[in-house]
This record gives sequence, structure tokens and C-alpha cells, in this order.
Amino acid sequence: MFRPSHESLLLQNAEIDRLELPRIQDDTELEALKADGSLLAIVPNESLKIEPSLDPSRRYCRPWTLDFVNDLSQAYYNRFHAQIQLNSAVRTVKVQRKLRRHNRNAAPAEGDTASSHLAGVTIDLQRRGLSKEQITWMEHYLFYMKALGLVEPEEERRHWCFHIMVSGHYDEWRDTQDIVPVDHREDHPENEVPDNQVALGSGAN
Repeated sequence: MFRPSHESLLLQNAEIDRLELPRIQDDTELEALKADGSLLAIVPNESLKIEPSLDPSRRYCRPWTLDFVNDLSQAYYNRFHAQIQLNSAVRTVKVQRKLRRHNRNAAPAEGDTASSHLAGVTIDLQRRGLSKEQITWMEHYLFYMKALGLVEPEEERRHWCFHIMVSGHYDEWRDTQDIVPVDHREDHPENEVPDNQVALGSGAN
């Protein structure tokens, strides 16, 4: 549903520029952003697991991206009683250049189509191993968030993951909502059950 494209990379970088975020060059800059709270740790829980090979120093992201990850993983767990897996989060330019040497399909480390991982706004969630129903649920969830202008997703088939850039507007929107995933199966005839819903609170009109 969300094919990787040049246009998508431009949109991701336009949001990073709007937020005036730096592309993190190296571990020194990375550690400084952790120290001042600009990047927060992604912590495994009952709804979220982390790819064991992901370097602990790179299990970080922007605060609004962390909120998105926790909201999505909790909604997924409520629906399927299973964890979603985080495969990647923040990267430095140095790491991205190294990745490009081994994967020609990886986004550049510089320019207007540079990887949005470099700003800490993006995470990759594993797609491989999900059932057709689970993939459809994820696509519907992301479609809704994209329609609101809150994410820019791509489905990467080479690595079978959902690459998701989270807009800085996410927390602004989140603050006006009661984000409570609900599954009113009893309210719908069979075959008419929505894959997911979000219960909207006081900010919804």
C-alpha cells in the first residue's frame, strides 16, 4: 500500500526541515541529544519487543515518535495479543553511510532525500512474519494516520518492514484526543468488523 518513492523521501525531509532538526552526524552528537532529552529511550514492554541485534545506543527516538510507537504497539496488542517488533530507530550519518555500502537501496546520508532516521523521527517495525490480517490492520492504522498528516509510511519489501516517519504534529493531535483503541466486534455483523478504530475524546467534533 505504501510503496517507497522519491516523493515520500522528499516529504519526510520537508518535515524534518520544518521542525529544524539536525541530521545527527556521529555518536558525539547522538549522545548530546540523549543527554538533553531531545531523544528518548524506546523501552520494550508487553506490547513492544526490540530486534536483539539493534545496537542499544540506537534504541532512541524523538519524544513524539516514542508516543506514536507506544500508542500503535498497544493498539496492536489489544487487537492481536501479540507484540510488534521494532527493528530500527535513530541512526547517525556515519551509520547510514556504512549501511549504504552494504545495501544500495538504502536512502542516502545527505541531501533532500536523506534517510529520516538521521533526525530520530523514524522507526522501522517488522512486517516479516505477520499474518495477512495483521498486515491489513497495520496498513489501515497507518492509512488513517497518514490521512491526518501525522505519519509518512513506506512498506520496505527488501527488509519486510514498515518504515514510519512520525510528524511533529503527532503530539499536538494526541493532546486533543483520548487515544483508546477499541474493538466493538459485538456492534458489527460478521464480515463488517472494522480492523481497528480509535476512540476520540474531548477534542473530537
